[in-house]
Amino acid sequence: MPKKIATENINAKLGIVMRSGKALLGLTQTLKAIRKGMVKMVIVSSNCPNLRKSMLEYYCMLSKTQIYHYTGTNIDLGAACGRYHRVSCVSIIEAGDSDILTAVSS
Repeated sequence: MPKKIATENINAKLGIVMRSGKALLGLTQTLKAIRKGMVKMVIVSSNCPNLRKSMLEYYCMLSKTQIYHYTGTNIDLGAACGRYHRVSCVSIIEAGDSDILTAVSS
């Protein structure tokens, strides 16, 4: 039961980020933003391919960026972002009114 509450909490915070902050969707845009040093947090779906997931983890480790492994699939992550397509990873540049950066790290 607490796992579902935590997922709903992350979904709500991610929706606030999409409305009031800045976020990029997709692997290519995320990797470009990590290389530029713009990203504060990366969210990866559970069914993202292992090669892509390890590449994102490596880039995040090099740039000292937070990474969060989302418990839902890429369809769930897309729905949490307010989009009607699949999203394997989301990079948060500015959190806006959301406190997702502090809530996920603790």
